[in-house]
Amino acid sequence: MDKRELLRQIQSFAEKNLITKEELLEAFDQSRASEAKEASTTQSRLSNILYFIGGTVVFLGIVILIGQNWEQLNDATKIFATLGAGIAAYLVGALFIQYQKLNMVSQAFFFISGLVIPIGIQITFDIAQLDISSSGMQSLVSVILLVTFGASYVFFRRIIFVIFTIIFGTWFFFAFTDYLLSYNIGLATEKFFYYRVLLVNLTYMILGYAFSEGEYRPISRWLYGFGAFGFLGAALALGDWKPHQSVFWELIYPGLVFGILFLSIHLQTRTFLVFGSLYLMAYIMKITFEYFTEGLGWPLSLVLVGFALMGIGYMAFYLNKKYMRFNN
Repeated sequence: MDKRELLRQIQSFAEKNLITKEELLEAFDQSRASEAKEASTTQSRLSNILYFIGGTVVFLGIVILIGQNWEQLNDATKIFATLGAGIAAYLVGALFIQYQKLNMVSQAFFFISGLVIPIGIQITFDIAQLDISSSGMQSLVSVILLVTFGASYVFFRRIIFVIFTIIFGTWFFFAFTDYLLSYNIGLATEKFFYYRVLLVNLTYMILGYAFSEGEYRPISRWLYGFGAFGFLGAALALGDWKPHQSVFWELIYPGLVFGILFLSIHLQTRTFLVFGSLYLMAYIMKITFEYFTEGLGWPLSLVLVGFALMGIGYMAFYLNKKYMRFNN
């Protein structure tokens, strides 16, 4: 419908008293308001991205400054330039968070503090002649950060603290389990590391579901992505290769993959669909090359794998097309 036809239609409705001037003006104003809101949202997102890019640049500047002048700086200056700068950034963020218009600016400063303070704590401990490379000291550093940023989330209720709490919680889990394993060398194996990765990424997916509604929804897709990638990757690694393969993990792996694919439909998230399909392809290639290349020959195995990958690709396309209400 062109402009003239639309105007004639409006004129006809007006003559029949089906529409009033006030209704037309109200619809016009609502349209303008919607456009202005959309433009404002786009500008706000761009500003938020620039805030955090700026925070990353500040962090890199501090790291490069310390690295280039490490030998020339005394101990007090090293602590001041790292731990002091991180604490200062945190305090500035706490000051700005009181003003609604500066909310994202405050989170950018909290972001800087979350990057710089861990370096500052480790430099301080190193200057105090503590072995920061040990799992015990890494556990101490990570638990300090976990408690600090976890308490900050409780007090300030900002998404940046949720992110850092998850990061530092993961760090603490691996550091503390390494510390415990140092007393039991028998468990300090590569496979036990994969079990820990499996547990951590399962937790990520559970947290992603917990944050799938409400104001923390933006981090849900990231948790789903990291969780699915790490969980299926660790499970595939636990299957190992012939002659050290684990029959148990090789048998249950298809169930895990199809479970992720089912969750992609149930939770309406493309993230699980993508990673489930990719890891199903990887599993088929692994099993084919591990067990069938000798009997069928390398060329025939490649043909079978190719057809299998085409089938998985069609399945992913079909599921994506059939369930169009995906939101992640």
